[in-house]
Amino acid sequence: MVLSLLETTKANREQDWLQTNLARIAGLMQGQRDLAVVAELIMNELIPLVGGQQGAFFLADSSDGQPRLRLIAGYGLNNAGTSGQVLLGQSLVGQVAKTRKPIVLDEVPAGYVRISSAIGESRPVNVMIVPIVFEDQVLGVIEAGSLWPFTQVHRDFLEQLMEAIGVNVNTMIANARTDALLEQSQRLTAELQARQQELQQSNAELADKAALLASQNRDIETKNAEIEQARQEIEERALQLDQASRYKSQFLANMSHELRTPLNSLLVLARLLAQNPDGNLTPKQVEYATIVHSSGSDLLRLINDILDLTKVEAGKMDINPERFALAGLVEDLRGVFGPLTEEKRLGFTITGAPGVPADLETDKQRLRQILYNLLSNAVKFTDQGHVELHIDTEDARKPGARAGSWVVFSVTDTGIGISHENLTSIFSAFQQGDGTTSRRYGGTGLGLAICREVAARLGGEVTVQSDLGMGSTFSLHLPLVPQGTAHPRLFAQPYLADGADWAAAAPGTHSIGDHDAQPVPAARAHEALRGHKVLVVDDDPRNAFVLTDVLEMYGMTVVQATDGRKAIAELAAGDIDLVLMDVMMPRMEGYETTRAIRQMPQYAQLPVITVTARAMQGDRAKSIDASASDYITKPIDVEELLNCMERWLAPARHA
Repeated sequence: MVLSLLETTKANREQDWLQTNLARIAGLMQGQRDLAVVAELIMNELIPLVGGQQGAFFLADSSDGQPRLRLIAGYGLNNAGTSGQVLLGQSLVGQVAKTRKPIVLDEVPAGYVRISSAIGESRPVNVMIVPIVFEDQVLGVIEAGSLWPFTQVHRDFLEQLMEAIGVNVNTMIANARTDALLEQSQRLTAELQARQQELQQSNAELADKAALLASQNRDIETKNAEIEQARQEIEERALQLDQASRYKSQFLANMSHELRTPLNSLLVLARLLAQNPDGNLTPKQVEYATIVHSSGSDLLRLINDILDLTKVEAGKMDINPERFALAGLVEDLRGVFGPLTEEKRLGFTITGAPGVPADLETDKQRLRQILYNLLSNAVKFTDQGHVELHIDTEDARKPGARAGSWVVFSVTDTGIGISHENLTSIFSAFQQGDGTTSRRYGGTGLGLAICREVAARLGGEVTVQSDLGMGSTFSLHLPLVPQGTAHPRLFAQPYLADGADWAAAAPGTHSIGDHDAQPVPAARAHEALRGHKVLVVDDDPRNAFVLTDVLEMYGMTVVQATDGRKAIAELAAGDIDLVLMDVMMPRMEGYETTRAIRQMPQYAQLPVITVTARAMQGDRAKSIDASASDYITKPIDVEELLNCMERWLAPARHA
């Protein structure tokens, strides 16, 4: 009876403890709206109450679309052993959430998370994991761990408390959603009110703008009258500009004619001297005359180009159509460009399609001028491969043309090609595919502009197809008046040039002045220059020749290089005392070459004098910025050049 009484008393005491604490914790949760605060409160009250030393409160979260449990409160946790998030079905916590059934571990494995304090640590003996459920929906999971076994009343307390916690958690979640909706509603109401105010303001602005528009309409009528007056003034100014342009063209035309008169005499005399009919000139004098004739010829071609361009601009270019045999023009082209291509080791062919007429009726000289320019460019800009002139008739693929109504002269090369962005600009006067100071090829850029204008006067056009580095095809389209039949021997023997030795024609750095030049007496004033070795860097062989000959007259040894890379290679041979550096050169221009030389320590003090034809403001500063020693402009004053060289060579000799 005593034992039975003790058990009954114990049961009553445990039941009283259970009910009292259920009511107390439920009371603590009443009125709370923050889940994090409630979770912390439950952990602080619940875990010590059941004799536990560790606890974790997980809250269900499906905000990203994947249900998971998120740790929001803990008691005595070791963070290294507790995961912040758990998926449903993952670990025992996730399993409890998935099955909504509690799990009790009476024998905790040795590797389980440990309960620790400042003076020691130990693994828990008992672990209880219970779900927080409301209306069959899991809201969270509570896990409690103890160093001692949980009693049955503790287990009953935890399971019964979960119902009260579930009700309160559900209420707080619902309240939070209600607060969020209320806040959103208030925000939307405020935005709506702001929009209404903006709309009212906008309506007022529209009314103001309507009034302003009416005022502007009146102003527009006034301005239209002013514009009409301005238009008349612009037309008058356009007429004045047109007249000024014609004056300019007339001036250039007159100047071209005036220049041609003395130039023709110069060319004739230079040719006579170069031919040396009496045999009384030295080889050096013959070479002088040849260079004078070559330079004069270049100047004459430039004058002719300017004259033709001004004639086109002034509308005074005469066109004289005539009937002529196409075979004669073809043979003329073969005779001129065959040797030129053979000299450069290029293939050269002239081909024709069936149906090309034997005779043409157009301005023969103007047609010849266009084809000469296109073929000259093709040879000039092609270093290897071939150049071809193909003559064909054009079919109805050309918009607005009838089959056989056009003849097409197509010049194709395997040269440097033209970038797509430059395909249009090359037909403008003074424009080139590469107009920079480091361009590889020279020229004024007038030829294609003249070709386009002359072709237009002949009733045709010039088109181009090209890719940079892949060659070009320039095509002249001319209207064709059908006459006769194709010439049977016109294209029977295409001209082929493939020389035996490419290497023999390859340009390179060469030395001039191997003979022992003796100084002339016009040289005693510059005796300090004698014996020095100078590197002349210039891509123009005529300039290089003149400089070389002058310097050799003063007892100097001259080495030549046609571009910057070859100049650097020549320096590597050593023994160079001074460099004369042309600015505008192919591949590697003078400023860039000078900088490259200065980057080599052994040439840090080597005198480098830049030589340029551009005496523009700021060019001297460019030379000095490029680490040049000094600066000379073209045309070169020989005495100035010699004095400049002496200034830089004298300190070196003294040292």
